[in-house]
Amino acid sequence: MLEFLKRPMVVTADINLHVVALTGVGLLSRLWHLTYPRAVVFDELYYGQYISFYMKRIFFVDDSGPPFGHMLLALGGYLGGFDGNFLWNRIGAEYTSNVPVWSLRLLPALAGALSVPMAYQIVSELQYSHCAAMGAALLVLIENALITQSRLMLLESPLIFFNLLAVLSYLKFFNSQKHSPFSLPWWFWLTLTGVACACAVGVKYMGVFTYLLVLGVAAVHAWQLIGDQTLSNVCVFCHLLSRAVALLVIPVVMYLLFFYVHLTLLYRSGPHDQIMSSPFQASLEGGLARITQGQPLEVAFGSQVTLRNVFGKPLPCWLHSHQNAYPMIYENGRGSSHQQQVTCYPFKDVNNWWIVKDPGRHELVVSNPPKPVRHGDVVQLVHGMTTRFLNTHDVAAPLSPHAQEISCYVDYNISMPAQNLWRLDIVNRESDRDSWKTILSEVRFVHVNTSAVLKLSGAHLPDWGFRQLEVVGERLARGHHESMLWNVEEHRYGKGQEQRERELELHAPTRADISRNLSFMARFSELQWRMLTLRTEDTEHKYSSTPLDWLTLDTNIAYWLHPRTSAQIHLVGNVVIWTSASLATAAYVLLFLWYLLRRRRRACDLPEDAWLRWLLAGGLCAGGWALNFLPFFLTEKTLFLYHYLPALTFQVLLLPIVLQHVGDHLCRSQLQRSLFSALVVAWYSSACRTSYTLRPLTYGDRSLSPGDLQALRWRESWDILIRK
Repeated sequence: MLEFLKRPMVVTADINLHVVALTGVGLLSRLWHLTYPRAVVFDELYYGQYISFYMKRIFFVDDSGPPFGHMLLALGGYLGGFDGNFLWNRIGAEYTSNVPVWSLRLLPALAGALSVPMAYQIVSELQYSHCAAMGAALLVLIENALITQSRLMLLESPLIFFNLLAVLSYLKFFNSQKHSPFSLPWWFWLTLTGVACACAVGVKYMGVFTYLLVLGVAAVHAWQLIGDQTLSNVCVFCHLLSRAVALLVIPVVMYLLFFYVHLTLLYRSGPHDQIMSSPFQASLEGGLARITQGQPLEVAFGSQVTLRNVFGKPLPCWLHSHQNAYPMIYENGRGSSHQQQVTCYPFKDVNNWWIVKDPGRHELVVSNPPKPVRHGDVVQLVHGMTTRFLNTHDVAAPLSPHAQEISCYVDYNISMPAQNLWRLDIVNRESDRDSWKTILSEVRFVHVNTSAVLKLSGAHLPDWGFRQLEVVGERLARGHHESMLWNVEEHRYGKGQEQRERELELHAPTRADISRNLSFMARFSELQWRMLTLRTEDTEHKYSSTPLDWLTLDTNIAYWLHPRTSAQIHLVGNVVIWTSASLATAAYVLLFLWYLLRRRRRACDLPEDAWLRWLLAGGLCAGGWALNFLPFFLTEKTLFLYHYLPALTFQVLLLPIVLQHVGDHLCRSQLQRSLFSALVVAWYSSACRTSYTLRPLTYGDRSLSPGDLQALRWRESWDILIRK
């Protein structure tokens, strides 16, 4: 039993010194003078404000991607002791002493540095030579755009890191499948593949492209596995189940986890609250939660309420009225009822208050005990400040003539009687006897006489309507579109008998903790939907570009200019590498099609193992480039050069693979191989020389004369900043 004590314990480890060396030079290239410049550089302005929100626990919405990438940047700020106090208002602003610049830029820099050895390992796992693997790693090391992007507080570098980690983990899993399935390393690499895919998607939605790439390759391999007659049915089922759990279940769980942490951290009200629904806002500390604290939960006859439109587009707004009437004749010659205007107003205002009246009672106060309003009840809505009833009739709305006008009824002693009865329809009810609840209930108001539904049209009224939003009665309402849904946001039980007393009433003391009624999944679903549907106004940017500009490197981005000298940082690629990578991709596609045609004619130019390696390398590298590049031709958002960097990384991995293939299979004689090797060395030397020449624009640590800057303007379309 104690035999192991009689022998020394020995631990052996295989250390690839090339990986260690590549990691070292990668760290050196990315961490060198990382705090320079100590100023806001381009999109650091954009991400910095969100880091400050994390430090202060303030809720925000960013439609650029899930929160994991933002949390990584915020982690750097947290580790550096950042308190969030910095005004992110302009590019070039000097960071104050409380901003830990090194910590904030550290994680993107580490991600960029570790991408170098991962490039080496990916090509090695594809069963290509050590020289090809070193070539891929060194190209990632010296590529100027990748260096620039990874040295700043930006998200492309972490995205590329997780993309490469997902591909590397899957390749290691696939190779271990051949000799040790279901072993500990097999499970580790399979699980890490799913984790890396989730992290890639969590950094930016662009990570979905690499996730689909891995799923596609895994599906092909799973299909081949199903056809393997040496495996039993139980074994095949276990293989498929393990892949489904690792590549589908784990990414979904992790994606939810990112949002759970995000919503747990950001529990305070912030500037983006109004985008969210009233229940969501009430779940945040401060803001609406402060206003609604102590409100009665159940709406009763006599309640005083503000009604917020659930749809909230084009602006979040509240049902509103004021003394002004609709004009007698509109600009287009149509007539109106000349009744009191009813609109949707995008600001808190005393004219947003309405009283829920029981048609059978004259009083505008809550009875004792309160009589709750339930689904299906008929109510009247009385405008709090003018005491006029919400009304609609067979008169066309001002901007939506297919719908009815909504007004507050004014008795002009003409043959137009009031039609002010509305049936309450609680859309998200659990039963037909549900009561109307503050914040939680989403309701429709259906006009009793005409069956028209109270709806926000979203159109802005002319100057006579103070540019407020039009509210109409939709006569042909089908379904429950959010523009027809309203919820009570502020609520109090009315007690004052006189109008003056009602205007001065305070909130009732009854307390209802509404925030507990909103589950994490409800908050996640709403936030995710808002992120996917939020449309910020995309304007043309000086440095925006098209996908075709990226291929030829016809564009650059001026990231930063020293306020006194001509030192500057640009996002500009290594022309030699970008051009060569595009040519290598085209060469791969042509060779693949040629081999495919030849194999169709039973002419196999490649041995079977070389053909399978060629297919896998192309599927991952050329496929990764296509999936990360081609979708941008379909997008309408403003695009920049940095959007191409994930696709470029896959191209760079493919480049040495194509070069090795040409040397091994297309160069027939030793002389041809020697000449080709010499050309490859010369080509790589030119790539290194280009990288060194563009170094002043990559690091921005050297002042340049106008002549130097002009010499660096290799293309007429490059915007190099020259002081006059």
